[in-house]
Amino acid sequence: MEMFFGAVKAFFDTFSAVVFVPMIMFVINIAFKVKPKKAFISALSAGVGLQGFNLVIGAYSPIIEPIITRMVEASGVNLPVYDAGWPNTSVVAYSTQAGMVFVVIAILLQVFLFLSKYTTVFQAGDLWNNYSYFCWGSMLYVLTGNMFLAICLMTMQLLITLLITEVIAKRWSTYYGYPGCTIASLHTATVAVLAIPLNWLLNKMGLYKIQMDPEGMRKKLGFIGEPMTLGLMLGIIIGFVGNITRIGELKAWGEILSCGIATSAVMSVFPKISAIFSGAFTAITEASKKKTKGFKGEWYLAVNDATGYGETATLVTGLLTMPIILLLAFVLPGNTTLPMVDLVAIPYVIQPMVAMSNGNVIKSLIGSIIVCVIFLYICSACGSTFTEVVQVAGGTLGTGGAMMVTSLIIIGQPIGYLTFLIFASQNPILIGLLVVVYAVSYVLVRKNKEKIYAVLEQQALNPSGAAVAEQA
Repeated sequence: MEMFFGAVKAFFDTFSAVVFVPMIMFVINIAFKVKPKKAFISALSAGVGLQGFNLVIGAYSPIIEPIITRMVEASGVNLPVYDAGWPNTSVVAYSTQAGMVFVVIAILLQVFLFLSKYTTVFQAGDLWNNYSYFCWGSMLYVLTGNMFLAICLMTMQLLITLLITEVIAKRWSTYYGYPGCTIASLHTATVAVLAIPLNWLLNKMGLYKIQMDPEGMRKKLGFIGEPMTLGLMLGIIIGFVGNITRIGELKAWGEILSCGIATSAVMSVFPKISAIFSGAFTAITEASKKKTKGFKGEWYLAVNDATGYGETATLVTGLLTMPIILLLAFVLPGNTTLPMVDLVAIPYVIQPMVAMSNGNVIKSLIGSIIVCVIFLYICSACGSTFTEVVQVAGGTLGTGGAMMVTSLIIIGQPIGYLTFLIFASQNPILIGLLVVVYAVSYVLVRKNKEKIYAVLEQQALNPSGAAVAEQA
């Protein structure tokens, strides 16, 4: 059995998302009776698009990460729970016993749930991001020593994630411009449980009247509002703040300007890569309209959250959130988490907030700050347990002198934390109640899905209800 799980791990280590996703795309295209040549081009476009996203983000991160590091160093504040980042966390997750056991279960379950029409989301399209489940399952296993309970927790988290994904799928697909696609990982999609009510509340406060979406910024600010120029300005500001202690050095100004150009490049290049990636789904979209046997109705393919990272409003919101949440970490009462590596990853997890607000930067920024503050407190609560998981897995995460480690965007997830607490209690009544709440929610969502879609669209596009009034 150990050899089997080792082989599975080796497979995923060898064939990354940029290889595996095109494979899945080709198979789906063929299932929809798309001609092999067209299916191949479609699959290749998906792989090229994903690789393009990874190359851009991979080149951008080493430029901005040292700047974030200097911001932290300049503060002089010592917080004991160090944010070691999702890359390190994912490696740990795939190295745990619970992770290795569930990796196969997750794949089989995701495929079965889709083919049985239990869900309209093909989550297996983004297999890599299953590691979020592994983190929580591993923590529960370390805490209780009960593998069965850990598997039950991860299964429940998967089911909840799929349900929330169904709720936001259409809104995300519409806003980000990827037909028939959505994000479906625990650490991204489930942020919607905060994003939806926050967007509603901010609309009630009248903030939708401030037209600070990318198009609005272009109209009001002219060339300054263009993604390229806006990226340059934001990058320079971030670079300046990160180099404030050595502003008199020539090296500092080189880094400031490099950050400006790099940010400008990301915001300029990303839309072009997005066009390639979205084009990969044209063939499937056209074929699905014919309602090929076995795949009737509307459905969504889970894609990597990198697809939305560089979208203008998402990146602008993320860049503005980074220094704000870092500052708040130093002054929030009871917080023990030092946000570090995952600050650069904020654009991944705020996508539900941006999509719900339809790119309104003001609403997205306020919502993202609130979301990240919640992340900080959850990471503070889970610091010791996750550090034990890292130690058990034989991890060697760099701690920057901290006593404990975490990942802001992975361990900070409210749904992950809440379900973890319920299963950690080992109380059959609480666990049973969670199952009942999920079952009722599932029935309500499936029964009222179109109404839910309509409400989310209205809250995103016409919060005042003016369009509805005109039609009446």
